[in-house]
Amino acid sequence: MTHDHKPPRQPLFWAALAFSTGLWVGVRAWRPPSWWAIAVLAFVLAAWWFVPRRAWMAKSLSLGTWILLGAFLIQVRGGQAADPQILELADRREVTLTAHVIREGYARAAGPRSTRESIDVETEELESEGQSRPLRAGVRLTVYEQVENSEGVKRRASSPGGDAGGVETWAGDAPVPPLTYGTRLRIRAKLHPARNFRNPGAFDYEGYLQDNGISVLGSAQAQQIERLAGFSGSRIELWRTRVHASIVARIHQLWPAGEASLMDAMVLGEDSFLRNATRTEFQRSGTYHVLVVSGMNLSILAVAIFWTLRQFRLDPVLAAITTVVVSFAYALVVGVGAPVWRAALMLAIYLGARLLYRERNMLNAIGAAALGVLIADPHSLFGASFQLTFLAVFVIAAIGAPILEQTTLPYARGLRLLRAASYDLHVAPKVAQFRLDLRMIGGRLARFLGKRTGLALPAIFMRITIGLGELVFMSALMQAGLALLMAYHFHRATTMGLPANLAVIPLTEVLMPAAAAAVGMGYVSTTLAKPAVWVSSFALEGIAGTVHWLGGARVADLRVAMPSLTMILIAMATLAFAMIAVRRGRMIALGAVAALACVAAWIAFVPSRPHIRAGVMEMTSIDVGQGDSILLVTPEGRVLLVDAGGLPLWMHSDFDIGEQVVSSYLWNRGIDHIDTVVISHPHADHLGGMPAVMANFHPRELWISVDRPEGELLPVVAQAQKAGIEISVKKEGDEFDYGGAHFHVLAPGRDQDTGAMRPNDDCLVFTASVGSAAALLEGDAERVVEQRIVEEHPEATVLKVAHHGSATATSADLLATLHPRYAIISVGVRNVYGHPRREVLARLEQAGVKTYRTDEEGAVSFYLDGKSVTPEVALIQ
Repeated sequence: MTHDHKPPRQPLFWAALAFSTGLWVGVRAWRPPSWWAIAVLAFVLAAWWFVPRRAWMAKSLSLGTWILLGAFLIQVRGGQAADPQILELADRREVTLTAHVIREGYARAAGPRSTRESIDVETEELESEGQSRPLRAGVRLTVYEQVENSEGVKRRASSPGGDAGGVETWAGDAPVPPLTYGTRLRIRAKLHPARNFRNPGAFDYEGYLQDNGISVLGSAQAQQIERLAGFSGSRIELWRTRVHASIVARIHQLWPAGEASLMDAMVLGEDSFLRNATRTEFQRSGTYHVLVVSGMNLSILAVAIFWTLRQFRLDPVLAAITTVVVSFAYALVVGVGAPVWRAALMLAIYLGARLLYRERNMLNAIGAAALGVLIADPHSLFGASFQLTFLAVFVIAAIGAPILEQTTLPYARGLRLLRAASYDLHVAPKVAQFRLDLRMIGGRLARFLGKRTGLALPAIFMRITIGLGELVFMSALMQAGLALLMAYHFHRATTMGLPANLAVIPLTEVLMPAAAAAVGMGYVSTTLAKPAVWVSSFALEGIAGTVHWLGGARVADLRVAMPSLTMILIAMATLAFAMIAVRRGRMIALGAVAALACVAAWIAFVPSRPHIRAGVMEMTSIDVGQGDSILLVTPEGRVLLVDAGGLPLWMHSDFDIGEQVVSSYLWNRGIDHIDTVVISHPHADHLGGMPAVMANFHPRELWISVDRPEGELLPVVAQAQKAGIEISVKKEGDEFDYGGAHFHVLAPGRDQDTGAMRPNDDCLVFTASVGSAAALLEGDAERVVEQRIVEEHPEATVLKVAHHGSATATSADLLATLHPRYAIISVGVRNVYGHPRREVLARLEQAGVKTYRTDEEGAVSFYLDGKSVTPEVALIQ
């Protein structure tokens, strides 16, 4: 594979790469902004001086200038710290806010007779204990509303885009103001600061909120909200939110609820009505980019608009300008961030270059779009959305397109004007021969089908064959190119991405223009919109069916641990090598693509090396809030997980502690397999996250303490049985060695009739020991169980305090018997139960026990080497 011309220049691409490097440097090497500004000025002057003398030095200094500009911008535009005044009042006391809505939400069910709605407000004034003060701060508010019955919940939670000027009613028939953008409100609310789960690798929720201008979180009852006169906010944003809500309402009018939720997401980026199961299927099948509005969705829509306008003989300039304007308006209404704006900017650059007869360089367009997005929001560089969308188009432009340019594209272009023999003189000899062969085949078919059809059939066949081949190649290349980021951000290997995208992408090309036409015509007449609705519904059913079939396959559920630094550097170097190699000859290009595929396969199928200490037993209490999750690693490297945290059922939350906290921590440790999972007792704060953990880490064994699984434990046991996990019931007196550690079960009693009536009395309590060092794990055991433990006279160096520090456990007798040196309390910050109790902390202090708490220290590890214990705190802020 050779080139007869110089490779195109892409200065904006290199500028964007340098600017991104500067953003990364600026985050990690803080210096006064004035230093960066002086350095920028010095580099600019030096580059200007070198331009006529040494061009290569001028170019190098120019790239250095972009690096310095990136560092300067991210430090000048750093996130605003929360106002100390509002943090002082964020202690769950009731305050009165005068505020206006800056982000709307949709009501969701929060119980049989209540709904909840998440909105963002900006405060204007805050009143507490009779004192008022002006205050500007962002608050993410959850509004709860009581309704008369379950039908009211269903109606309230499934009616998007209602009349913004109307009012809803709650159980007491008092008016509830519409929580629309710009509405001024007086709210009686309870505030509290956001807090990250303090585990290595945990999502920075505090930083995410800060980047979005949110200082604290809060909750309020709908009947305690009063609408005030006036409007506050941007009129442009008001227009955007009203158009957005209107389109959502139109979608729910045209399509049934199940289809409408998918249409919301694919067409408008509104994911409020999606089920978690649907998200998971799209993620597992490698088609999640279709579910959320991405650059591909906008590109499909733009092509359809431009093609339609040209069919109506509109001037190319007007068609291009109209397409760009509509695309930018669509990006504004969707409002989902980097992917759509990247596509809109690249579209404008591409069509502008086309109209000006300039070289249309994709890498230059990518660079310009990246610079635009990063200058507007420097912190977007560190988000998965920006990285995935720009890496995807980079792989297409820098690796895929050059290969296709030298392989299939000349033949695809050779299908133009196939009847015109004179056009053969303007193509390469191989392509001219290809055209002659097609005309010969067409001539033979003409005897049976006629001259016109005879030549059209082979041309159509070749167009389909070439198009399908390009789609297969590009899809495979994308899966390989994005393997690193998928593993880094989502811990997934999309093994079914290639076949899924082969079916889903063509269907999306049908769905997007049909859905847009249906919504547009729906404003005129529902009857007029029906044909377009039917077409889009057909495409949607094909997409959903493909995703459900392939995403539900066992092979699709491949989760991977965090790639090592070495693997990250190798993957990045391979991408850079592939970009250069595709322009250096056929064999080198093939070698580069093969290397990229090998790296992707390595990331997906070769296990990472877990970060564990050999020869010692580790006990780590993972910060899961108000719950329990204990990681045990034996001296021989066997991995056990005792409980997996979880949220109480009454919270009706979609947040999965097992997936988003416990699994995230384990993957960050390089752990991709668990040997044994243990459920101490069937309470949601201990087993709620276990289904996700079992699905992600495929344990061989499950230990439980009850003879008859009931209630919340029953579906977990059923999942284990379906997955072929061996279930073992442990009882008092069981002793065994496992992975170089000794286990001794102290409860529940062998003669105890375990069930679901009093789960805390059925707790699986055991010691895990190495040599003379032991850890006692009590679960939520209470006094009755502890009395039986005392009778066994065990000793333990480390105590996992029972029931999160409840007063019903951790008796003085138990401490006197165990003689622990260290204790760990797994407890949530500001929990409603008042754990840990002061008297429990006092008893531990009196016994000379060094006590750690996950709400204060985050994840805490203890390393037992057989003689001593070494505690370590994660120190995650």
